[in-house]
Amino acid sequence: MIAELGHIALIAAFCVAILQFALPLWGAARGHGALMALASRAALLQFILIAASFIALTTSFLLSDFSVLLVANHSALSKPLLYKISGVWGNHEGSILLWVLILALYGALAATFGKALPAPLKARALAIQGGLGATFIGFTLFTSNPFERLFPAAMDGTGLNPVLQDPGLAIHPPLLYMGYVGFSLAFSFAIAALIEGKVDAIWARWLRPWVLLAWSFLTAGITIGSFWAYYELGWGGWWMWDPVENVSFIPWLLGTALLHSIMVLGTRHAMSSWTVLLAISTFSLCLIGTFIVRSGILVSVHSFAVDPTRGVVILIILAVVTGAALTLYAIRSSTLTGSVTIATVSRGGALILNNILLIVAAFIVLLGTFYPLFIDMFTGEKITVAEPFFNRLYTPVMLLLIVFMSFGPLLKWRADSLSRIKGKLIAGAIVAVLSGLALYAFGRSAGAVLGYSLAALLAYGTFTAFLSKTPAGPNRLRRLTRLPAATYGFLLAHLGMAVVTAGITAMSTGSAENIARLKPGQAISTAGYEFTLTDLGVGEGENYQFMRAVISVTHKGRTLPDLLPERRYYDQPPMFTTEAGFRLRLKDTVFVAIGEGDPQKGYIVRAYYQPFVSLIWIGALIMALAGFISIGDKRMQINKDLTS
Repeated sequence: MIAELGHIALIAAFCVAILQFALPLWGAARGHGALMALASRAALLQFILIAASFIALTTSFLLSDFSVLLVANHSALSKPLLYKISGVWGNHEGSILLWVLILALYGALAATFGKALPAPLKARALAIQGGLGATFIGFTLFTSNPFERLFPAAMDGTGLNPVLQDPGLAIHPPLLYMGYVGFSLAFSFAIAALIEGKVDAIWARWLRPWVLLAWSFLTAGITIGSFWAYYELGWGGWWMWDPVENVSFIPWLLGTALLHSIMVLGTRHAMSSWTVLLAISTFSLCLIGTFIVRSGILVSVHSFAVDPTRGVVILIILAVVTGAALTLYAIRSSTLTGSVTIATVSRGGALILNNILLIVAAFIVLLGTFYPLFIDMFTGEKITVAEPFFNRLYTPVMLLLIVFMSFGPLLKWRADSLSRIKGKLIAGAIVAVLSGLALYAFGRSAGAVLGYSLAALLAYGTFTAFLSKTPAGPNRLRRLTRLPAATYGFLLAHLGMAVVTAGITAMSTGSAENIARLKPGQAISTAGYEFTLTDLGVGEGENYQFMRAVISVTHKGRTLPDLLPERRYYDQPPMFTTEAGFRLRLKDTVFVAIGEGDPQKGYIVRAYYQPFVSLIWIGALIMALAGFISIGDKRMQINKDLTS
């Protein structure tokens, strides 16, 4: 009965979403106040209905109702409670329902906090949001029904993919979706602006906190996913340029460009047409990511489904939504208002260059991800685009971006000159070079010196720009504490990027690894660390069996805590997984994974030394925190009169 109630609620939400799309658009075109007001009520009702549907599905998982096909295929009696809950979205149907829930949530939030918006703009934007909701609810109902029954009911389920049975994967998809789907509001307001032919500072000011919110969640989601891949897959890396990783990273790059272009629009009343195009493109690439994860056309450990039929349906949705949006943009972009000339040497000019470099970086990742698919499609040849491609093309673009991030904030919004900041540029260069040489010991290469120097340059430029917000004097510290939240957001975001740059540099230039087949008592060494396989034991977890190795670690005569890597076997469904043993510290990390083997020949052991790898995730989380802090800026309050 619970499943049927959830199904009915989803059908009702579909009907409400259609009305939310059609009637407010008609009302805005005719100036009908009642129909425009319907948009907010429909958005709230749609969210309530989808939330009820999602709660019904979650309840079915918690009760282990194996008469629901989805529960039978992705849960089991022995599964821990956490993974019964995460099993709701650890599959295609449930993840799409979560996608729709978050889409409706953003619509409801826009309806609640957008009371000061002009009625026609709000009605049109919520109508587009309703149209997106109707599209994906329809996709769920007609191709991916999560409430389909199984007769007769199974006695037990087949279980959740063991790779997904991890706390990191329990929270990674919801955070990622909060970012992915959050850009739907930027898309909806961009389409509404195209219909009205007006994009101005008020529009940018209202949209900026929503883009910040989506960007911050996406940053956090990618960070946690990266950390999960690091310790769960047992390969000792933080990023492998996997197709599914890439299709979440591309919207992040475009979302970053969108965030900066909104700043220019809100401050200098420029880049209106470009900002609208970025809003459309960012969400369109989020849809591409949804397609890739569910189509099976690119193989990935992250994929939720390998059903080409449903992938084709999503591809059609992508083509229709993106095609219609770009067609409208081509027709209406010339009518957008609010564009002014930006001086080349100015903060606005630096942000335009920032946008160009981010777009180039996104294109490189897009090309590397989809090029093998196109080659296979047209020639039948199977090729792989691996890390060297991205290192050669993507890395130089990002290094150049860091250079401009370092001094761009030092410029004035209006026309400026480099001679005015010449002293700061010279001081920054000196600090950068000295820092790079001082940290040479952790990389011992020209690449290491360059990476550390750029990280130091970015940190110096960021602090200098932050301090320039107030004049020097005895009360400077007090004045700094009273700066707007967005200023602190800028400080943390750019410092976070500097920390990430230092971490990637250390990981890329200073890490070491060794792989060997060991028997108990044998050892391998790397970077001055010795790893000895001292013992092997077997046991049972809550829903798996494991073989656990005890690895003793010594370094320069010191005995460090043992590492306990595991090789686990799940029988629902049958699958082996690797659980790495690692000692994560700020300065250095040691990491061990154990693979296949037997007592006679020994077991494959991979040992890694990685300096400052933790800085990558620390810096990324600082960046996400910066976005959330910026939303608290009183100048971005989204429920106040934006015309004031």
